[in-house]
Amino acid sequence: MWRGCEPPPKIANHVFLTFNPAERMHVSYNTVINGIDYGPLAALIGTWEGDKGVDTAPEPNGEINEPYFETIKFEAGGDLTNAKEQRLVIVPYLQVVSRKSTGKVFHHQVGYWNWDPKTGVIMQSMTIPRGFAMLAGGKYPLQGRYEGALTFEVKAALGDADWGIVQSPFMRDKAKTTAFSHKLTVNGDTLVYTESTMLNIYGKTFDHTDVNNLKRLK
Repeated sequence: MWRGCEPPPKIANHVFLTFNPAERMHVSYNTVINGIDYGPLAALIGTWEGDKGVDTAPEPNGEINEPYFETIKFEAGGDLTNAKEQRLVIVPYLQVVSRKSTGKVFHHQVGYWNWDPKTGVIMQSMTIPRGFAMLAGGKYPLQGRYEGALTFEVKAALGDADWGIVQSPFMRDKAKTTAFSHKLTVNGDTLVYTESTMLNIYGKTFDHTDVNNLKRLK
């Protein structure tokens, strides 16, 4: 996530979030909504909030760890057909992230999660208001049932023929993104994610990471 200018407080490095074993549960997800089977993506649908986020971002002389809270809203968006062959289910989402230090929004992201039941291809497309867009991809095979902890992993890279990154000339020259990976695990009403964005910025290569643990609102 891209920070603003104001200096946030520093916290400990190397923050990793995982499920508390007590929170692990054996749940089965109802994948059919309004007659459409969303497969594994059904587990995402709803509004999630979390206040354990940590954004590790570059500075000219080092790095800063920014504590944050956020809301992510995933919606059941229906399905569509491409070229009369490919059927995709659609989950639009909105992610709004705010600094704990000031309460101000510093990251606003819109996009879609899509899934192809035939091939198992899963996609995350997104854009942020900094002249940046991306399409990341991975696999999640069709299953008879979806239960327990479901993990989605997608990746993108600059110049990749399948899963690519587009950025403005300024971002390309001053803060170039070269690769992106996102691992998201849903277990019942708990969601944990980690993101890695590889940057060329301030004359160095930096692994810009974000982690958070969210709960689904009832």
